[in-house]
Amino acid sequence: MNTIIRKSMLSVAGLAFAGGVFAGPIAAHAGTSVDAKPAAVAVQAAKPQGDQSHITLNDEQTANVKAIIAATKKAGLPERAAVISIATSLQESKLENLGHLGDANDHDSLGLFQQRPTSGWGTPEQITDPAYSTTAFLKGLKQVDGWQDMPLTEAAQTVQVSAYPDAYAQWEQQATDLVAQHWNS
Repeated sequence: MNTIIRKSMLSVAGLAFAGGVFAGPIAAHAGTSVDAKPAAVAVQAAKPQGDQSHITLNDEQTANVKAIIAATKKAGLPERAAVISIATSLQESKLENLGHLGDANDHDSLGLFQQRPTSGWGTPEQITDPAYSTTAFLKGLKQVDGWQDMPLTEAAQTVQVSAYPDAYAQWEQQATDLVAQHWNS
């Protein structure tokens, strides 16, 4: 499909979705007081695509979630960017800061996002720094037109260029839950 047509269709779908997300709760509660933050509604509103996976996190993985959220806030980006980042890291490394894995390594992929020094993501030391690797991922995400309104897996794939482009979607619910749990902590 032509890129311009595809982007136009995504924009229209995104506007329709956003209208439903924000008008639906407002219409449903007309005349009542709602104590929810709009950003939290936006993060929780979309139904994740496909079957969802879930893992139990250890202390290191939870610390990496918090590092991703901190880097997202520092970059001035919304909760949706943290959801996409955490889902991407869940797929790429299960939120573990991967060093060189020898023969099990995917080329020279390292860190939370399996970024590659030879692909220009940074030095091995930089890529294995959670704050740096998240900032690098977010820099790529910000260059994706319409990332805020596109499906998570499409936004993540555009940045990561994975051999398994649909795999990110399975982590959307857990990533959303983790952002909801840690964003304000």
